[in-house]
Amino acid sequence: MSRKFRTGIVGVGFIGAVHIEQLRRLGNVEVVALTDSVDAQKKADALHVPKGYADYRQMIDQENLDCVHVCTPNSTHFEIAMYALDKGVNVLCEKPLATTPEEAEALLARAREKKLIHAMNLNCRFYPIAYQMREMVRSGEVGDIFTIHGGYHQDWLFYDTDYNWRLEPALSGDSRAFADIGSHWIDLVEFITGLHVVEVMADFETFHKTRKKPLKAVDTYSGMKLRPEDYQEVPIQTEDYAAVLFHFDNGAHCCCHITQVFAGRKNQMVLSIAGSKNSLHWDSEASNEVWIGRRDRDNGQLVKDPSILMPKTAGVVSYPGGHVEGFADTFKQNFKQIYKAIELGDATSLDFANFADGLREMRLCEKIVQSAKERRWVSVE
Repeated sequence: MSRKFRTGIVGVGFIGAVHIEQLRRLGNVEVVALTDSVDAQKKADALHVPKGYADYRQMIDQENLDCVHVCTPNSTHFEIAMYALDKGVNVLCEKPLATTPEEAEALLARAREKKLIHAMNLNCRFYPIAYQMREMVRSGEVGDIFTIHGGYHQDWLFYDTDYNWRLEPALSGDSRAFADIGSHWIDLVEFITGLHVVEVMADFETFHKTRKKPLKAVDTYSGMKLRPEDYQEVPIQTEDYAAVLFHFDNGAHCCCHITQVFAGRKNQMVLSIAGSKNSLHWDSEASNEVWIGRRDRDNGQLVKDPSILMPKTAGVVSYPGGHVEGFADTFKQNFKQIYKAIELGDATSLDFANFADGLREMRLCEKIVQSAKERRWVSVE
C-alpha cells in the first residue's frame, strides 16, 4: 500500500479548487486544510476540507503537512514557499515561481539545501498527446527540428470591464499575458523538443490602455455582471498580447502569439513542430489527437489510445481509447508524479517541472520583457 500524504492548499480561487479536486483522484492524498484571506472556513466547508485558516503560517505550523500547494497571486509565492521550505515541507507552486529571478534562485537553493521535493504546476506537459509528441521527437521519428510555431489564445480579458489581479504589476509582475499563459507554451516546447531557447525577440501590445476595475470582488472566470457605478477607471501597464520569436540551441527558429483578447477562444494552445522527417500539429481544443504531416506519403492522425501509444506515454493516460482526457487530467498526472517523488525522496526519474524549471521560466520571461521594451534581440544565456 502506498504512503498516505497530508496536504495543505494556500489560496482557493479557481486554480486552488482544481488542485483539491485532482488531488482527491490520487487516492493517497488527503487535503487536510486550506488557507484563504477571506472566509477561509466557509470555503473549506464548501470544498469539504476539514480546516480553514486565515494565515498560511498557522496551517503549516499546526497541520504536520507533507506538501503545501501555493495557489495565490504571484507576489506572494516567494514568502509562502520559503516559509514552507524552512519548516521542512515539500512545495508545489503555481507558476511563476516568484516575481524576480533572484527570488526564484533563492527558493531553488533553499529547496536543495533542505533536500525537499520542489515542483511547479506546469501541467500542460501531461496532456497525453503532448507527451506522445515528446516521445516521438526523442525516438527520432520527427528528425532534426527546423521550426516551431503556435500560440496560446484566450478571451477572458476581451472587454475593458474584464478585470483580475493579474492586471496589476504589483501582484503579477511586469508581464501578464506571456507570464500567465505564454510560460506554459514555451515550457511545453522545450519539454517536447528537448531544445533550449538562446535568444528572443518580443513585441507586446496593450489594447485596453485603461480598464474598469470592479469596486467589489469578482472571481477569475466568474462572468459576474456589474453596473456602471460598480467600476473605477485604472491605467493598464501589462500586455494583452505578445508575439515572440525564439532561436534555439540547435539552430531551430520559432514564433508564437500569446493573447488574452482573442474573442471566442477560451483556452486554446496550438503547437506545430516541423522536423526533417515529418511535422506534428496539436491543438488543445482537440487535445486527444495529433496530426502528422509527411512529404512523400499520406498524412496521418494519431488519436489517444494507450494500447498504441509509446510505453512512457501510456503511463500518463487515465482512460482507454475513445474516452477524452483534458485539462483536469493533466493536473492529476502531474500530481501523481510529484507525490511519487515525495514518497521516494527522489525526482530524478520523473518528468514534472521543478524549481529549476521555474527559475528558467522566470529568466526567459525577464528577457522577453526586456526585448519588448528595447525592441531588439536579447540573449538568454
